[in-house]
Amino acid sequence: MIRKATTADLDGVLRLYGEMHDAQEAGLICTNWKRGIYPSRVTAVSALERDDLFVLEENSRIIGSGIINQVQLGIYAGAAWTHAVPDEQVCVLHTMMISPAASGRGHAREFLAFYEEYALAHGCTELRIDTSEINTPARAMYRKHGFREVGIAEADLNGIPGVRLVMLEKHLGDERI
Repeated sequence: MIRKATTADLDGVLRLYGEMHDAQEAGLICTNWKRGIYPSRVTAVSALERDDLFVLEENSRIIGSGIINQVQLGIYAGAAWTHAVPDEQVCVLHTMMISPAASGRGHAREFLAFYEEYALAHGCTELRIDTSEINTPARAMYRKHGFREVGIAEADLNGIPGVRLVMLEKHLGDERI
């Protein structure tokens, strides 16, 4: 089940962030995230306050999360987006993660399908997302689900300097995840 997060979910989201940092530090995943910098408690609390943090729950345990809103990073302005749509029609997925212990079971696909339906329900026809250039598994997964890479830009992001972000888009039409 995917739903908006509540304050009661904060510990579960922070546990998930810790799992992701553990996997990154062990060399099991390549997110380019840094423990204590991003994602952090501030990331989760800020998203809760904005009411745009979502969680994926399985057996009463949070195994996935993401932030869905219409906030485009500054570097998005220079991207070669295929579809020029008004900002109010753009929906962005930030910081999507699935617990490494739950990976490979279709949860990322489930989260992306939720993101698409959420965007459509809120009048958005353009999906945008970014990921680290070194996160090749995520890039392949996004492409598999209809996202197109439109460029790579370097930025100081969330206190992490020199991050090379791949920007991806999916225009909603007849195609579905």
